[in-house]
Amino acid sequence: MAAVPAIMKTTAARLSALYLVLFSLCAVLLVFYMTGLSVRMLTVQTRETITEEAQGLAAAYQRGGLPYLVRMVERRSRQPSANLYLITDPNGRVLAGNVESLAPGVLDEAGWTTRPFAYQRYGEGPGAVADGRHTAMAHVFRLPNRMIVLVGRDLGEPERFRSVVRRALVVAFGMMGLGALLIWYVVGRRALRRIDRVSEASRRIMGGDLSGRLPVSGAGDEFDRLSASLNAMLARIAELNDGLRQVSDSIAHDLKTPLTRLRNRAEAALAGQPDPAEYRAALERTIAESDQLIRTFNAILMISRVEAGHSAEAAEPVDLAAVVADVVELYEPLAEQQGVALVAEAGAVPATVEGNRELIGQALSNIVDNAIKYSAGTPAARVAVGLAQDRTATRITVTDNGPGIPEEDRARATERFVRLEASRSQPGSGLGLSLAKAVMKFHGGRLELAAAEGGGLAVAMVFSSGEGR
Repeated sequence: MAAVPAIMKTTAARLSALYLVLFSLCAVLLVFYMTGLSVRMLTVQTRETITEEAQGLAAAYQRGGLPYLVRMVERRSRQPSANLYLITDPNGRVLAGNVESLAPGVLDEAGWTTRPFAYQRYGEGPGAVADGRHTAMAHVFRLPNRMIVLVGRDLGEPERFRSVVRRALVVAFGMMGLGALLIWYVVGRRALRRIDRVSEASRRIMGGDLSGRLPVSGAGDEFDRLSASLNAMLARIAELNDGLRQVSDSIAHDLKTPLTRLRNRAEAALAGQPDPAEYRAALERTIAESDQLIRTFNAILMISRVEAGHSAEAAEPVDLAAVVADVVELYEPLAEQQGVALVAEAGAVPATVEGNRELIGQALSNIVDNAIKYSAGTPAARVAVGLAQDRTATRITVTDNGPGIPEEDRARATERFVRLEASRSQPGSGLGLSLAKAVMKFHGGRLELAAAEGGGLAVAMVFSSGEGR
C-alpha cells in the first residue's frame, strides 16, 4: 500500500477526492432533505387522518350518544393497523379503546398534543410507557357530558422510514468509499506506472540518446497525446542534430581544400622573387577564392535561417509569374554566354502564394543557375522555366536537357555539400538544391526532382494551393 500516498500526490487523485467529497456532501444533504420532507408529508397525512377520524366520532356521538360512540370505538380499535382510540371519564378512568395507559398529562388539555407521547398497548408490560417503546400523536376533545375522547396514530412508520433511509445511506456511502479506493488504487497505479516509464525514457533522452521515444499505449488519452507531441519534437531535434553534424563534417571536409589552396598560394607568392605583378595576381586569386568562401557561408546561414523558420521580411502575397520573369531576365545574359537557350513558359498564369519573395527568388535562381551550368556544352542546350496551377498545387518547373541525375541519387542531391561525381568538374559548393529544399519546406511546399522528357532533369517547386508560410 506504499503506492497509495504517492497516488494521493497526483492531481487526478486529488480532483477525484474533491469530487467524492462534494458528491457525498450533496448526497447527504439531498437524503436528509428528502427524508425530512417525506416524514413531514407522513405527519401531515397522519394529522389529516386523525382529524377526519375525530370528526367521524363526534358525528357518531351526535347521532347515537355515548353508547353508540363506545360501540364504534370498540369496533374500530379491533381492526388491523387501527388508530389509537380512547374514551375516559372526567377522572381519566378508561371506558373503551385500545390504549391501556398514557404518559402523564396527555389528557389534561384539549386539542393536538404538543409533542409525541408514549403509550401502552393492551397486553404489554407496565414498563412500556417508561421506556418509550411506542410513541404517538393524538387529538383530544371533550364531549358535552365531559367525557374525554382521544384519537391518535402511532409514529412508528415515519421513524421506521427514517431508520431505513439512514441505514441505506450508510451502506451506500460505504460502497461508494470502497469503490473510490479501488478506483484510485487500480487507475492511480496504472497512471504512476506510465509516468515512471515516461520518466525513464526522459532520463535516457537527457543522457544523449535522442533515438529514444516516450511510450505510447494506444489508449488515445492525455498521456498518449503528450507522448506523441514530445516524440514529434524529439524527432525534429534529432533531425536538426543530424543536419548540424552533417554540416560540421561537410564544412571541415569541403572547406579544407580552398583554405589550403589560399595558404599555398600566399606561401608561393612570398617564396618567389619580389614581383608586384605576381603579388597582385596572387592577391586577386585570393580575393576570388575568399568571395567563394563567403558565398558558401552566406548560403549556409540562409539555409539555417530558413530551416529555423525565421525570415527577414514578413510573409506577403507573392506573384510567382513575376518572380519567374525576373529570374529568367536576370540569367538570360549568362545563358547566352554559355550557349544555352533560356525560355520562360509561364505565360499569363495568375499564381499568387503567401510567402517571402526574396527566398522564393533565391531558390529559383539556384535551380536555374544549376540547370544552365550542367546544360552548357550539350547539343541544342535548352532550359525552360514553366508555371502551372491546378486545384491542389502551384508548380514552378525548371527543365533542362543536360545529363540529369540518376534516380537513386536524387534524394542525396538535395542534401548539404553533396556533389555527385558528374558535378565535381563544375564550380560550386553543393548548397543550391539544399537551399531550395529549405525554402520550399519553409513555405509548406516541397521540392521534386524527376527525369525530363527526352533526357535531362526537371526540378519542381510545388506550393500547396491556399498554403503559405
